[in-house]
Amino acid sequence: MQNFSGKVAVITGGASGLGREFALHAHSLGMKLVLADVQLDTLEQTGAELAAAGAEVITQVCDVRKGEQVQALADATMARYGAVHLLFNNAGVGSGGLIWENSVADWEWVLGVNLWGVIHGVRVFTPLMLACAASEPGYQGHIVNTASMAGLLNAPTMGVYNVSKHAVVSLSETLYHDLQLVEAPIGASVLCPYFVPTGISQSHRNRPADVKMTAGPTASQMAAQAMTVKAVESGKVSAGDVARLTFEAIADGQFYIYSHPGALGHVGTRMEDIVHGRNPADPYAATPHIRDMLRAKMRQA
Repeated sequence: MQNFSGKVAVITGGASGLGREFALHAHSLGMKLVLADVQLDTLEQTGAELAAAGAEVITQVCDVRKGEQVQALADATMARYGAVHLLFNNAGVGSGGLIWENSVADWEWVLGVNLWGVIHGVRVFTPLMLACAASEPGYQGHIVNTASMAGLLNAPTMGVYNVSKHAVVSLSETLYHDLQLVEAPIGASVLCPYFVPTGISQSHRNRPADVKMTAGPTASQMAAQAMTVKAVESGKVSAGDVARLTFEAIADGQFYIYSHPGALGHVGTRMEDIVHGRNPADPYAATPHIRDMLRAKMRQA
């Protein structure tokens, strides 16, 4: 997809973080915007800022865990613009701790947003985009699913998040192949950011009532949260940088999008472990002080 001006972009998790930066960049390219999020106040604020800057934008509260709400988002998009060209399945949340300490509610929340949100986005919007392609001469479309480097690696105390993002990578690769199989004029990419300063480390602020934590956080969950906050907030690559890289990748038809290519050495080690049947390498082999800090925090909590 290379022609963005006048086209329609739908962005879940569009109120803040990466989603907001996708919206800003899309507007700079002359795109029409549809922003969806669960946080109404931030969503309205972002929408108002974009409108004040001259963007053509609509906003809609949407819990991507719910298929009917994603369908309503698609319906609102078509009612307003009559087409979809660029879809960002971007909404995401995080939760950590030792994997056996995560509750059913933890699993339902993280998989609901990170995985089922992408499933619903692909399930609802891909047929719609294929229909647009059939009726619009020269149609070009693209779908970007936000995964993570945690979709290619498996750090300890990030089990629920790792599982959700690995699934998104698999879903996205299959989507790419399926679109190629039917010769659709729709590209697909999977975005795998590493530690980028966004609000994901504080995503529990929007945790819905039906998946609320029913007990206090465990020592490992508190330690994982502290380490994640520190890592995310110290990130040197901004959300704006990632948005720029993502749009460049869309224009180039690039599938894998990385914010930190230097981290791919760890992915290579993991792939070699799999191919050669080795036990998983210690993720902290080169940085044992981080492992020691995590253990210390777990003992202190």
